[in-house]
Formats: sequence, structure tokens, C-alpha cells
Amino acid sequence: MINVLIIEDDPMVAEFNKRYLEQVEGFALQGIAASADEAIEILKREDIDLILLDIYMPRLSGLELLSKIRKKGKGVDVIVVSAASDSYSIKKALQYGAVDYLIKPFEFERFSEALTTYRKRAMLMQDDQEKLSQVDLDKQIFHKDAPGKPGELPKGLTRDTLKLVWEHIQRTDNEAFSTEEIAQRVGISRVSMRKYLSFLGQIGILKTEVLYGSVGRPVYKHRYISSKRKAIHIYLEAAR
Repeated sequence: MINVLIIEDDPMVAEFNKRYLEQVEGFALQGIAASADEAIEILKREDIDLILLDIYMPRLSGLELLSKIRKKGKGVDVIVVSAASDSYSIKKALQYGAVDYLIKPFEFERFSEALTTYRKRAMLMQDDQEKLSQVDLDKQIFHKDAPGKPGELPKGLTRDTLKLVWEHIQRTDNEAFSTEEIAQRVGISRVSMRKYLSFLGQIGILKTEVLYGSVGRPVYKHRYISSKRKAIHIYLEAAR
């Protein structure tokens, strides 16, 4: 099991991160810290493999804490989970050895992907005698795939369905919509729709908003960015 420490000063967000973590196989939560001081004490007591780290915290920021951890020579891995989306924070986190960076708000699928990828990487690296080929290194550690052609869609997506999804999104008149709502309009499963919405988010056409209720999981709403709509044209050309 991979031992995890959540560092998050917002109790509600920490609880959601905990619930998400419990749904991913191979991870065990060892503690939740609401401040850098609490985190340092837990790191002294517990054998932590992975930290889920927020950046915006009182007194000492997540980046300052990460710097202190590295200066102490601790090799614990870190996945940043933060609303900080500025290039400085991202660059510093990567310089301090963050293995992934999740920008709030995000859906469970992105969280699960980050942890699953990390687990595979950890399993691959645990055998000191294992020799890796360049192909293994590129695919398993650096996550590089063979370069695709311009406009080529990720595996599992089709241009015809993407065109249909995009047509329905434009009919929302820039109103926020949920994954389930747009899936019902298009007539595909919610699981499939998540893949298309994730892709549209990756190319900058969609932004995601999160609504926290009093109980249950957060509600995610999507809204398309009209100024970025040209980014999708290259992916739709073959569907015309």
C-alpha cells in the first residue's frame, strides 16, 4: 500500500480528497494536515510515500513547505492539488519534484488518473535491479507516446461524436451544464461524455466550475469559452 498524507486547510475539500482517495485501489490515508506545522509533525511520525499538497495555506504555503521538505532530504513524492494555476506556482512545484499537478476544480477521473499513474510508476521503480528500455522509460515514466498527426484525436474518441457533442454544447448559449445533462442531450453514456469533455478542457475550450453541497460529492458544471472555439476546428475537419 502507498501511504498518503493530505495537506489541505479547507476541511470540506480535505474530506472530498479523502473520499476520492478511498475509491482508488492501492492507497492508504495516514493523516490529514491543515497546516505546514501539522504536516511536519505527521511526517516525523509516519512513513509517508505520497503527499497530496495544497499551495494556498496559512502562515507557510505549500511551496514553502515543499522547499523545507526537500532541504531536509526527504524523498517523499508529491502531487499538487491546488487552485493555484499561475505559471510561477506550477514551475516551482515541478522544480521541487512534484510528480503531477491537479488544478481545482477537477473531477474524480483526473484524480484517479493521477494516482493510478503514480502507482504504476512506483511499482515499476521499486525493483532496483530492473533495467528499463528507452521505450519503457518514455511510456511508463515520462508518459510520452508516439507523436500523432495534427488534428488526431485521443484513443477512444471519434470525430463524428465530437462534432455532435460540440453542436450541443454550442446550443447551451454559454450556460453552465453538467456532464449528465449534456450526455442526455447527445444520447451517449455519462462515462463516454466525460472523455469528450475532458478532451475539450485539455485544448482550452471548456472551463469547469465546482459547486459544493452540504452532503455528497461536489457538483461539476462546464462552460465553453467562446474566444477559444477556433481550437476545435482542426479536430472537426474530417467530420465535415
